[in-house]
Amino acid sequence: MVWHSVRSGGDTKTRRSRRTLALPKRCVDALALHLTRQQAIRERTGDRWQDNDLVFCTRFGTELDAGNVRRAFKAITKKAGLNEAEWTPREMRHSFVSLLSDEGVPLESISRLVGHFNTTVTETVYRKQLRPVMLEGAQAMDRIFPSEA
Repeated sequence: MVWHSVRSGGDTKTRRSRRTLALPKRCVDALALHLTRQQAIRERTGDRWQDNDLVFCTRFGTELDAGNVRRAFKAITKKAGLNEAEWTPREMRHSFVSLLSDEGVPLESISRLVGHFNTTVTETVYRKQLRPVMLEGAQAMDRIFPSEA
């Protein structure tokens, strides 16, 4: 459940950001492994560990700042063989929209999953990623009225 954040005051960006999302099994498995690793780090850190009940934190249990996240993300993209100069954490959100769109998930569902009030913002911000959704009408018309050639 996403009901609070590390933003100033602990609140989410918007009221609609407070929502419950299902996670794919792959993510649940990765989070379980992360928790196991984090517990080992906590034991090694000993008294220096600050328990802030964070899923993602520094090696001492404190909040990550933007620099921490970018540095870790850069290392991960490099290890994955990607050009780290072309990828940012924000790109993951765009990739999420692209993958759902390519899989035929309706625009309304994508919009809700990324926390937008309606599809207008989703369509505006992710126009390039939604290309397959935009092709749906033309493809349907091709099926209804097949070409004679």
